[in-house]
Amino acid sequence: MLKEKSVTKYIIKSPLNYIGGKAKILNQILPLFPKKINNFIDLFAGGFNVGINVNAEKFFCNDNLTFLIDMFKEFKEVELEDSVYHIEKRIERFKLSQTNQNGFIEFRKFYNKTKQPLDLFVLIAYSFNHQIRFNNNHEFNNPFGKNRSCFNETMKLNLERFIIKIKKMEIEFSNKCFTEFDFTFLSEDDFVYCDPPYLITTGTYNDGKRGFKGWSTKEEIALLKTLDKLTKANVKFALSNVLEHKGKSNEILKDWVNSNSNYQINTIDFNYSNSNYQTIIRDKKSSKEVLITNYQPLITKQKSLFDEIYEDYEIYR
Repeated sequence: MLKEKSVTKYIIKSPLNYIGGKAKILNQILPLFPKKINNFIDLFAGGFNVGINVNAEKFFCNDNLTFLIDMFKEFKEVELEDSVYHIEKRIERFKLSQTNQNGFIEFRKFYNKTKQPLDLFVLIAYSFNHQIRFNNNHEFNNPFGKNRSCFNETMKLNLERFIIKIKKMEIEFSNKCFTEFDFTFLSEDDFVYCDPPYLITTGTYNDGKRGFKGWSTKEEIALLKTLDKLTKANVKFALSNVLEHKGKSNEILKDWVNSNSNYQINTIDFNYSNSNYQTIIRDKKSSKEVLITNYQPLITKQKSLFDEIYEDYEIYR
């Protein structure tokens, strides 16, 4: 079992391989966040890669996938040793391995009948690409990860580190649609982070394969209006998204930014540096990922905020 003091030097990596997860670009987006945060709202939490690594007084972990939130609650409430024991006993009982497809299918049927929160993590461990997918009947339907997926030592270590950290956090969990989340208690020292489905990509979240409604122009516009309301209330936000992707352009997002002089576009690139969007070379086959903020991030070329806050840390790989 992992000892608590052995993980405090590291940025935590979520044990979930969530589509669109931000683990690989944490060292680009974290420096762009406000230095002082009271309430941190992770509105589309997903694997909670971002929220688990933010410095704040209180956290709100929200995602409309109820089963995901139930699992996070279990991580928070159940003792670490008991969670790992449960996972390992399920693996033993159903003889799960990289080659036992029948065992996986039987366990998937078992989960879909019982919906035990920790069992979802076991399913993820042995699913194709460790991914989460539900059908329209709210049944887990991701296929078996033959010869690839299993609950290996790296996944176990990531899980232990994640659980240890989440137990330390003052955190509230919710499974609301972003349109139903109550923002009225927020003030100028609070911060809302949004990592929604990207309108112009083809992720499974967008086409509804997770078993819930997909992401369309209607949801995109509704979210942008929500962010405008936060700005009027002096609440800071950051929005992860893409302006361009494989020849497609998110004109709704571009027009929204251009019509708001207070909004700042911070580009995210593969060289782990930040620059102004207008300076990027336009490659029609590339994806222009950005972090849009309603404030000017406090970051300099001499020494980044990431260096100042996380200089004693390193990203766990």
